[in-house]
Amino acid sequence: MRIVLDLKVVMDTNVFISGVFFSGPPYQILNAWQSGMFELAVSREILNEYRRVGEILAEGHGNVDLNPTLNFVIKHAKVYRPVRLKEPVCKDPEDDKFFACALASKSTIIISGDKHLLDVSGYAGIEVLKPRQFVDRYLA
Repeated sequence: MRIVLDLKVVMDTNVFISGVFFSGPPYQILNAWQSGMFELAVSREILNEYRRVGEILAEGHGNVDLNPTLNFVIKHAKVYRPVRLKEPVCKDPEDDKFFACALASKSTIIISGDKHLLDVSGYAGIEVLKPRQFVDRYLA
């Protein structure tokens, strides 16, 4: 896959899942990545959460198949071994995996609407952008 923008991002689970199941900015972001606009950085832990949350949501949306998109991510996203954080970053420790992956991949952007992630935007030079902000800044 040829990358158009010199940009590496981490996408939180809610953005990824929303992009698979619904329209709007998360869908635009997922499509832009699948088209090679930027690099998606993930860790095994993030991939596992994508699958777990996607399977739960799929139970209520029988017409949506998560597997093709998840398989595309597994094949085309760059998988990084997360760094070990010296201290908790987010109020919700489950969200620290996104910063650990961003640091390992040298990503400067996490795309998320999660308040716990947004509250610590700027940590270690990593900006947390809401999906609409990312679309307006990089995909418009």
